[in-house]
Amino acid sequence: MPVSDQGISLDRYMLIPRVLIFVTRGTRVLLLRGSPSKRLWPNRYNGLGGHVEAGEDPLSAARRELLEEAGLTADLWLCGTIMVDTGQNPGIGIFVFTGKCPQGEPAPSPEGTLHWVDYDEIVNLPNVEDLPVLVDHIRGMKRGDPPFAARSFYNADGKQIVQFTA
Repeated sequence: MPVSDQGISLDRYMLIPRVLIFVTRGTRVLLLRGSPSKRLWPNRYNGLGGHVEAGEDPLSAARRELLEEAGLTADLWLCGTIMVDTGQNPGIGIFVFTGKCPQGEPAPSPEGTLHWVDYDEIVNLPNVEDLPVLVDHIRGMKRGDPPFAARSFYNADGKQIVQFTA
């Protein structure tokens, strides 16, 4: 379909595409603790990831980000998507990937320090708000399961809510 048929309009809701990656090893998941000087989420734990660059598909972006941020490769698969309602235009569209990483240790990253964290310890760490609920949801998934769909937004009290579509 040509671009002219895409129905592009600045009046429509737009998204900035990003990837979020949770690689696992046994009962542990690789998390990034943001550097103290990081603009977003300093000293907080989160998965790895970043922006999807122009000309890149989400899986290629996830592979690139994992290699750039951790020096690792993994057999990644799309486990879900999250629409982040920013309350304005554009919003954020997150492609969430997971996969096993049976060998290798993460390389140092300017983004922060990388840690293999046991699933049960995640709730005790200084996390990005939605990390525990996302990891808990992904932990129960198997390769071949249909990807989840979720919406993330803030309620009137300023609390982040992640709603998974049934």
